[in-house]
Amino acid sequence: MADAEFDASSLPPLEQGPKKSTKNSAEIEAAEAQVVSNIRDVRYVVREYPTEVVVEKYLTGAGDDTNEIYVPDYQRDLVWPERNQSRFIESILIGLPIPFLFVADVSDEEDPDRAGRLEIVDGVQRIRTLARFMTGDLVLNGLDRLNLLNGFAFYDLHPSRQRRFKRATLRLIELTESVTEDVRRDMFDRINSGAVGLEAVEVRRGVEQGPFVDLIGQLAKDPALRDLAPISEPLERRFEYEELATRFFAFLNRYQNYGLGDEGKVVSQFLLSYVRRVNEELRSADGAQIAAAMTAEWQRMLQFVKAHYPEGFRKSGRGRKVPRVRFEALAVGTALALRQKPDLVPKNVDWLESAEFKKRTTSDAANNRPNLVGRIEFVRDKLLEA
Repeated sequence: MADAEFDASSLPPLEQGPKKSTKNSAEIEAAEAQVVSNIRDVRYVVREYPTEVVVEKYLTGAGDDTNEIYVPDYQRDLVWPERNQSRFIESILIGLPIPFLFVADVSDEEDPDRAGRLEIVDGVQRIRTLARFMTGDLVLNGLDRLNLLNGFAFYDLHPSRQRRFKRATLRLIELTESVTEDVRRDMFDRINSGAVGLEAVEVRRGVEQGPFVDLIGQLAKDPALRDLAPISEPLERRFEYEELATRFFAFLNRYQNYGLGDEGKVVSQFLLSYVRRVNEELRSADGAQIAAAMTAEWQRMLQFVKAHYPEGFRKSGRGRKVPRVRFEALAVGTALALRQKPDLVPKNVDWLESAEFKKRTTSDAANNRPNLVGRIEFVRDKLLEA
């Protein structure tokens, strides 16, 4: 719809001047002091790289989390539909301007060898799409302007077009190493909380209100969860604890169905389907009993984590983060083991620091079906080892 026509007559005459403030001087000075105290000293440089270089920096070392350009834990599972990916590639091919990507030079005092890597603050979808396309994994579809390219992969393009595509440049705003993780997360939250759209958990809260959503809201307030899985204030404002609790139950009860048939291959769709199903179950005559059993299983899992995992759900060192994939593996794997052996006492938990567990909970494409099933069952099987 076109914008409404601007009516200048609705403005007060210029000679009247601006309206006078209703605030006293003390209120104005206090507000100004607050603005000054919260001004972020965000230093940055602007760089340009060919797409080929960006993809190489992203892919080289991605398997063991040593790639120079990497996806941070707080946005690791975001996924564009393939149609969106195809349209992005089309935009590059026809020469449309591409928005800046935001990356941050990471200073890691606990592991100096990792310092200097570039954390993607905004642009994960674009970089992932480029990587999929340039490695031949993405087949274009749904294109309008370049409809003859529907069904084409990168290596189907004319060789000259491949070379030109590799040379197409991306502009990156690189935040310097002085920018802290809290600022980076705050930037991500602000960039993605405007017109871009709602988080999946917010969509579920809006369109699928019901007894399960209410139950999740209560369980997410559990002090044990807050202690074992501390998160940043911006993530908490976006209902991250509710997201973690929803993922726990959905994957605990349906992880073997993830990515199959009507369950969907995208986590947000899988969770939405699960929420709808359990909302209906909790509305039934047995709803109260089902809710009580779910609550007990949630609390039993948290008690086990508190008793046996020294860091809770946190990663040791490096900011003590709680990635969703790590939470899912530990929470769901633990609950599955407790279902088989309610009085379980683990032989040891040395595997928490193993290279294999790290790889299972940090590698990219963490939410494809084999990776998701693999990390959950890895924890379950380790706990049940005799």
